[in-house]
Amino acid sequence: MWAYIAAYEMPHDDPERLAGRARVGYPLAADRVLGLGVTPTVRLQRAFSAPGKVNRFERLLVFCHWVWFAVPHGSLAYVLLRRPENFARAAARMYGVFDTGAIFYWAIPTAPPWWASTRGALPEQAIEVRRMMVEYGPEFWGGLWEPLYDVLGGNPLAAMPSLHFATSLMAAHVLSEVGPVPGAVGWAYAGTLGLALVYLGEHYLVDLIAGAALTESVRGLAPRLTPAALRLARVLEGLRLRGLAAG
Repeated sequence: MWAYIAAYEMPHDDPERLAGRARVGYPLAADRVLGLGVTPTVRLQRAFSAPGKVNRFERLLVFCHWVWFAVPHGSLAYVLLRRPENFARAAARMYGVFDTGAIFYWAIPTAPPWWASTRGALPEQAIEVRRMMVEYGPEFWGGLWEPLYDVLGGNPLAAMPSLHFATSLMAAHVLSEVGPVPGAVGWAYAGTLGLALVYLGEHYLVDLIAGAALTESVRGLAPRLTPAALRLARVLEGLRLRGLAAG
């Protein structure tokens, strides 16, 4: 997980260079098709938001977004507590999603709707895209907001695929393997988060679709890759033991 965090944040060490590589057009074009001419983010914000304020429903969506930082790891902790025999397999799939997603962030740095909007990269019909999390953050957190955002902001050009959505879907899957009630909670959260990500301007709908495809691909390939992973683990453990013996 630490390797993922480093890989996720490292491209933004040079913000100007990363911005020069950022892809803006293709997710916008895809979402205009999915939204029948207008991106789903713009449709939702036009229909339900009032400029200059963040209403109660939007605050709920912002909280849903913030809660995500605990969801993937919290879900695995719950699996460890209730079904420890499932933990290794669940963790491998969850972090397989994280680490595979990081490859895409290096290869195709992609702008989310709010970033494209602030730089005038969207057509005129979409210039009003708001980033409500940043609007509401200082009001709720006060002086803590800036340091929190600095720590958690990481890399703004890591939108494709949406790992927020992908890891929440994987959390729903692993919780479903524990029982129907935790599974229902996981699926309800994933659905609400999906709405929040699009409504709040954090992701295009196509980012979520790509995240879902990543999750299902990892789940589908996991049984085939398990034998090779176990062999690699035995090799690494052998090297570790040799190093201890030599020390």
